[in-house]
Amino acid sequence: MVKSSWRLGDLAQSLGLELVGNPNLEVHSLATLGSAGSGQLSFLANPMYRRQLDSTAATAVIINPQFASDCPVAALVADNPYLMYAKVSHFFDRRPRPDCGVHPSAYVATDAVLGAGCRIGPMAVIESGAVLADNVEVGAGAVVGANCSIGANTTLHANVTFYHGVKTGDRCTFHSGVVVGADGFGFANDQGQWQKIAQVGAVSIGNDVEVGANTTIDRGAIQDTIIGNGVILDNQIQIAHNVEIGECTAIAGCTGIAGSTKIGKYCTIAGAVGIAGHLEITDRVHLTMRSAITKSITEPGSYSSGTAMSTTSLWRKNAARFRQLDEMARKISRLEKLLKSQQTSDQ
Repeated sequence: MVKSSWRLGDLAQSLGLELVGNPNLEVHSLATLGSAGSGQLSFLANPMYRRQLDSTAATAVIINPQFASDCPVAALVADNPYLMYAKVSHFFDRRPRPDCGVHPSAYVATDAVLGAGCRIGPMAVIESGAVLADNVEVGAGAVVGANCSIGANTTLHANVTFYHGVKTGDRCTFHSGVVVGADGFGFANDQGQWQKIAQVGAVSIGNDVEVGANTTIDRGAIQDTIIGNGVILDNQIQIAHNVEIGECTAIAGCTGIAGSTKIGKYCTIAGAVGIAGHLEITDRVHLTMRSAITKSITEPGSYSSGTAMSTTSLWRKNAARFRQLDEMARKISRLEKLLKSQQTSDQ
């Protein structure tokens, strides 16, 4: 429930936290430690910002027990302050929501089914056979294609496009510009000419999935592209046809995943990673920024590729030497053989 302000005592009770301070103090918004003022709630999750605690002007701070005695203002004591900040942020989320019902400029097919409490925005389109469960929000200009099935309490922001046959679970969020169910990049070569392969699969998305702005998820060539429960996808990600992503995996922006690759559960993939097609990545793998993944990963852990940052002049020197690595390796091998031969003759 969003209100104009919250008593600290009510927040503590709602979140199950210990409150050190006056329960009748009120907060109306969130702020960082360094910028907070009277009436604002802040948090200390990263010890790097510990020095800002002494001078904070916040009314209250969400804080770990180890720092609670040092807090100069009221404290909401939490073992995991960042997680608690995530939860309390929803108390102050004042995003406008349209009224329930269908905007007069929207189009809803006569055989589409809308659950209770649905909100269909201006110029939105709900095509034939689509089924929207209770409390689905479809923003302005968004399109829900034929025979889609959208789970309860799911939000499609403005200009989201679902092609036909897409299925989502409950409590999903799709930000503006997302396209789900476009054709995968499937073509057969016929003497230099490209013959398109019909993409007859769909996309199946689990519960509690969030998809960032301008991310694209292609439909399957034969079987569905599958996004598991709890997956979070950043902006501008490309997920090709027949990719499978396991539950609670998180992928940062500008990553590209080629067709038919399977990614396990609880993986974290940093920004601008490129993953080749037809690979398998096991559970609990972390891929660092800009890694190029060209073979399957069978063991959990952290994986990287590419070179670390350096000055441009040093990078240019190293880049020139990269092209000489094979020749250098051959020379070293010859020198090792020569040295071994010399050592043998000396004996």
